[in-house]
Amino acid sequence: MTREQSPGSNGTARAGWVLLGAALLLAAVAIGLNIYEGSGGTATPQAAGEGAASIEALKAAADAAPGDAGAWGDLAFAHFQAGQFPEAAAAYRRAVEIAPQEAVLWSALGETLVLSSTRDPLPPEALQAFQKAVALDPSDARARYFLAAKKDLDKDHEGAIAAWLELLSDSPQGAPWEADLVRTIEQVGKINSIDVAPRIAKAQGQRKPAMIAPGSGSVAGEGASASLRGPSAADVAAASGMKPSEQRQMAQGMVEQLEARLAKEPKNLDGWVMLMRSRMTLGEPAKAKAALEAAAAANPASAAQLRQQAAQLGVK
Repeated sequence: MTREQSPGSNGTARAGWVLLGAALLLAAVAIGLNIYEGSGGTATPQAAGEGAASIEALKAAADAAPGDAGAWGDLAFAHFQAGQFPEAAAAYRRAVEIAPQEAVLWSALGETLVLSSTRDPLPPEALQAFQKAVALDPSDARARYFLAAKKDLDKDHEGAIAAWLELLSDSPQGAPWEADLVRTIEQVGKINSIDVAPRIAKAQGQRKPAMIAPGSGSVAGEGASASLRGPSAADVAAASGMKPSEQRQMAQGMVEQLEARLAKEPKNLDGWVMLMRSRMTLGEPAKAKAALEAAAAANPASAAQLRQQAAQLGVK
C-alpha cells in the first residue's frame, strides 16, 4: 500500500479524530437540539465565541489558579477550538499534571497531540496519553479508537479491525460516531482483503440500548421532561456535514443552551445527567462536577441517584 492508501496514514489519523473527537460531540449537539426544540424554540447554534470567554481571559484565569485542572482544561479546549493545537496540548499537559486521574483529560491530550503532529500520525507522547486514558477508564472511546489505529499502523490490520469491532459492540445504539466507525472498519477490511460484513452484523447485534433513550429515562422518574428524546437521523446527518471545528462550536453552544434551560427547570434530572455527560465529552470535568453539585442542591431527595449516575460517567 502507498502512504495515501494506508489507513494508518496521518490523514486517517486526523480522520480518526473526526470520528471520536468531533463526532463524539454530536451526542452533546443532539441533546441540546432535542431539548431546545422540545421547548418550542429553534435549534440555532450559538455563534462561535458568543458569550464565551476569550482565550486571553481563560489564560489569565488559569494562571491565577495554577492548581485548578478545570481552568487549564477550559483554556486547552479554547485553543483546540481555535485550531491552536500546540497551545492546546501545552494546556492539557498542565491539566493532567494537576489531575492525573482524569481519563478524559489524557484522552483529550492525546487527540490534541495527534493534530499537532505534522509528520508522525501517532506520536509517542500521544500514544502514551491514550494508554493512560484507557488504564484509568477502559471505556474511553476516543483512546480505544486511536489504540486500534496504532495496531493498523503496525500492520496488524486484523487486530485493528477486532478492536474497532469491539468498540462498535460497546457503543450505544444510535451513537453519532457509528456510521463513521463502520465505514472505517469496512475500508480497512476492503484494503486488506478481510471479510468484515458478518462481523459487523454480529457486533451490531451486541449493541447497548440507545445513548439517549426516548421519554423520561430511568433516573428522572416523575421529574422527567417529556421533551427529552434521542437524536434523529436528520440531527446527526446535519451535524455530520459540518467541519470538525463547526461541530465542536455547535456542540458547545447546544450544551450551553441545555445548561440555561436547566437553570429554569432545575427538577429535570435527566437533563442534569445529560449535562454532566456532555461536559465530560467536551473534556470539561470541572464543569461536569459543578453540574452535579448544582443538580444535587436543586434535588436533595435525588442527590444519591444523581451522584451514582455521575460516578458512572467518571464525574468525581
